[in-house]
Amino acid sequence: MSAAEHVDVLSAPDPLSAVATAGPDDLLAFRTAGTGGRPRTVLRTSRSWLESYPHVSELLEVSSTSRVWVPGPLAATMNLFGAAHARWAGATVATEPIGATHAHLTPSALRRLLTDRPHTLSGVHVVVAGDRLPESLKDAAAAAGARVSHYYGAAELSFVAWGAHAGALRPFPGVEVVAREGELWVRSPYVCAGYAEPQHAMRRDPDGWTTVGDRGAVEHDGRVTVRGREGGVTTGGATVLEADIEHVLQQAAKGEVVVVGVPHPDLGHVVAAVVTDTDDIASLRETGRRVLTASQQPRRWFHLDSLPLTAAGKVDKAAVLHAVLATGDGRWE
Repeated sequence: MSAAEHVDVLSAPDPLSAVATAGPDDLLAFRTAGTGGRPRTVLRTSRSWLESYPHVSELLEVSSTSRVWVPGPLAATMNLFGAAHARWAGATVATEPIGATHAHLTPSALRRLLTDRPHTLSGVHVVVAGDRLPESLKDAAAAAGARVSHYYGAAELSFVAWGAHAGALRPFPGVEVVAREGELWVRSPYVCAGYAEPQHAMRRDPDGWTTVGDRGAVEHDGRVTVRGREGGVTTGGATVLEADIEHVLQQAAKGEVVVVGVPHPDLGHVVAAVVTDTDDIASLRETGRRVLTASQQPRRWFHLDSLPLTAAGKVDKAAVLHAVLATGDGRWE
């Protein structure tokens, strides 16, 4: 099947059936926002998912007796994969949490479930992806009776690293990971074939390594540290990366924290931190002073009761910035 003959999974009447009935070498098409929010269509063979299914079954102990709850929209690749894997394993894809043995959630969805219905997680193996999972949130879920697994991946790369939380990630079975100048590169059988749009091209090298631009490092002990997609704030002539600042602050935060650049009449922009727990502001200010460079330290602090999410359940940074600018009451450092 050529790129022009791919199966448009998300336009199919039943996306799950479209995935399940595809031949191993059939090309499946999935939508992704892409770096910088530019829409792209990712093409991957069915085989690139099939080869990871046995590893996921073993890591999660999913069997034909399992009930897998996937509450997020199937338009998000991570959710569609969770449901497709469950069907492949003979498990039941549950439409509600009652009786579920497994659940696929984003960190934000997990946090809200812990606040609203913590009893729902008792005895459930929760798979968390879509954003970094802080160890503190993993511990909160464990205290509610859940077992927690976390992974880092991308629509183009599929699985890259797996662990209990963002600080304990190691390469997924069959995956090699290296860091080049602070950027993560991956070589594995799960990487996609490319993009449908001719104006887009995968970043690959001649040896089969691929990157989507996520920043991170591979530590001496083999752990993979992921800081997220590159996004810069230029303030006073210096450019700092939001992902690097978030990585530091989130490790010390009780609630959620995101970093954005807000306009400033003299400096162009200033770094701003947005938190969901007001008690975090004082402690994160101190953390910033100790760990971050002068340019990286947030100059404004905002509070939102909850962070706006995209349809895929990830934090919507454009909506966050709009919300904080609308309030206009951020505290100055």
